[in-house]
Amino acid sequence: MLLEPITIVELAALGLTGGFMAGLLGVGGGMVLVPFITWILASRGVDNELAVKMAIATSMATIIFTSISSVRAHHKRGMVRWDLVKGIAPGIMIGALVVSIGVFALLKGAWLSVVFGVLVILAALQMFLDRKPKPTRQMPGRGGQMAAGSVIGFLSGLLGAGGGFLSVPFMTWCNVAIHNAVATSAALGFPIAVFNVIGYVLGGWSVAGRPEWSVGYVWLPALAVIASCSVLMAPLGARTAHALPVKTLKRIFAGILMLLAVSMLIKGIRLLGA
Repeated sequence: MLLEPITIVELAALGLTGGFMAGLLGVGGGMVLVPFITWILASRGVDNELAVKMAIATSMATIIFTSISSVRAHHKRGMVRWDLVKGIAPGIMIGALVVSIGVFALLKGAWLSVVFGVLVILAALQMFLDRKPKPTRQMPGRGGQMAAGSVIGFLSGLLGAGGGFLSVPFMTWCNVAIHNAVATSAALGFPIAVFNVIGYVLGGWSVAGRPEWSVGYVWLPALAVIASCSVLMAPLGARTAHALPVKTLKRIFAGILMLLAVSMLIKGIRLLGA
């Protein structure tokens, strides 16, 4: 499946948007990429079930590159909580490998769309309502951070997201400042992406019906175009994040997540009813 010029333009626009979102909100861009990559693949003859899985895997692969660009910009401002990265990342690795090697291949694409929609809607509501956590609540110790990382890595692997839709609400619930939470989430996106992509490649290696230039569930042409564009925009997103007031940043985060989640939920329900 060679890329037509219009497809390259579509993927480039996705990369620019996803990169900006990754820097702005620490979400890795996956919440933006998955619905649109699914549509691009399905419109070019890939089975809907397979298109959802390949969109999730390809989106996750782009986060490897986007997270590096994004976290460098946040680190320069001293906003990344590296102590939390060290505590959460080991659990992320475990959860990511478990889901991407085993569970992901077994689930139908329609159910992945439904799970994606429901979980993201819940996360968006929590952010939009801006409920204040108890002032005494703090991040758990290393054991609790590792357990939280396992859940984040597992669910991120199901959805092709960088984990920000869970890690940002979790950290702010534990009284981590929103700007620190976004920056730290960007750093966590790298281990989430690397370990999930390893599983996606292994789990999808012999799956039939994949387009040309696919490695496992990862569609390489889309990865190349999106990643090359996203790394250009992630630093701009990071700078914008630090210029916005906290409440505005939370509302933007929640609103975009809600729109994309509803879109994927509707798609999943239609696939289940087909």
